Amino acid sequence: MGATKTDLFTKKQNELATMAKAIGHPARIAILQQLIKTNACICGELVEDLGLAQPTISQHLKELKNAGIIQGTVEGTSVCYCINPKVWKQYQRIFSEFFVEVNVIENSKCC
Repeated sequence: MGATKTDLFTKKQNELATMAKAIGHPARIAILQQLIKTNACICGELVEDLGLAQPTISQHLKELKNAGIIQGTVEGTSVCYCINPKVWKQYQRIFSEFFVEVNVIENSKCC
């Protein structure tokens, strides 16, 4: 979406769209799941765990880091990543607000 169109939407709508875009690739979902499962900083193990090329992993890590979902620390010649708990909770809250319970009766005549 062009930058000039974002002003048509609320701050919350723009924030949710930005968050959805940040996690909107299956490789990023896999990376996040691996980081959550490990519950520790991961350095080079993602290439072996996910079977993707190092440059591909690096690009997705960059996108996740730019979105603030993960954080990284330099350890020697490598960067180790983990979930940013503050931002993760923010995502959880915002998506929970978005996915409100809908009272639709199954087998209803809707569409």
